[in-house]
Amino acid sequence: PLAAFVKLAGLLLTSLASWYVGCLIAQLVPKETIITSVANLQDIGKKPVLRAPLPKRQKCDHWSPCPPGNYAYRILSGGGKAKLAKICFEDELFVINLADHSREMMTFIKNAPEGSLLLMVTQDDGSTRLKKDARKLVENLGSKQIWNMKFRSNWAFVAAKGFKLPDNMQKEKIEHFDKKNNKYGGWPAEIQIEGCIPRNLI
Repeated sequence: PLAAFVKLAGLLLTSLASWYVGCLIAQLVPKETIITSVANLQDIGKKPVLRAPLPKRQKCDHWSPCPPGNYAYRILSGGGKAKLAKICFEDELFVINLADHSREMMTFIKNAPEGSLLLMVTQDDGSTRLKKDARKLVENLGSKQIWNMKFRSNWAFVAAKGFKLPDNMQKEKIEHFDKKNNKYGGWPAEIQIEGCIPRNLI
């Protein structure tokens, strides 16, 4: 019938027109725009992923930076046999691996000029390797724990020669060997002292 023929012809003409318009758009619109648009359609419904910026690394791995005009420091001792004692000052790291140098330590302390900041640390085993005269010298610098050192005690100490450190500053820490409570088998837990020292004190 004529009506069915007219409908079919109209459908064919509509399809042909749509195909032609599609080809025309494909020729006129840049390929990159089409790809971007498809990608944007695919992202609809996806939850946005929020990524916080990585925290900026601070000197000596402090969580927060020292105020301007301050030195940053960190002293670490212990954490097992494989971990050597470490001293970090203004992001310069010094790994300590000395034995039986009690006399050299005394000479260093005595020769240090007035206004020197002295950072000390022991690990396996200051109790036998630090002689009495060396301990006395460290005690004179303000240590409260130097005579309490035992087998494999981890000890860290911040001292000043010729000036006074702030009263509220942690200056010393010690962790003793304990067979029942050692965190690393035959070794006590790691200790650390960190902080900021005003430059105008030194």
